[in-house]
Amino acid sequence: MADTTASGSPSCVERLKSYVKTQKGFILAAEILVSFIIIICYDSSWCGGFTTLPICKMTFATIFFIIFMMDLDKQILVINWVWTDLFRAGIGAVLYIITSLINFIGGSGDGARIAGAVFGLIAGLIFAYDTYTIFLQVKSNRQHSAAPTDDRV
Repeated sequence: MADTTASGSPSCVERLKSYVKTQKGFILAAEILVSFIIIICYDSSWCGGFTTLPICKMTFATIFFIIFMMDLDKQILVINWVWTDLFRAGIGAVLYIITSLINFIGGSGDGARIAGAVFGLIAGLIFAYDTYTIFLQVKSNRQHSAAPTDDRV
């Protein structure tokens, strides 16, 4: 019988705890949490049609959180995860800022809609910061891999 208490790989909870302590894990967890708060705010407002964006962004952030936490990005090499994450975060930042400004301007008299717009602007800033950190990662990877040169003239 095998000993189940002394396994070589860490459990899922241990991976979760250690990944949330990293910068990328903290950013993704913040994106998930703020998107969930926005879903609650928009759902309780009079105009609940704006919940699609936070639902999609929370779902994508959760998927990327699980992929990066379980190191599946190093096993699935068909997808360029850095560029995919860059597009996810960039599109999220732009859409959150646009949607939040629309709700902030047109939400007079609806406190939940205004609260959702304020949290949406915060989410837009979080997604923009995530885009910036990923861009720095792409930029540093590009500088480290120089193209081969030919010495012949």
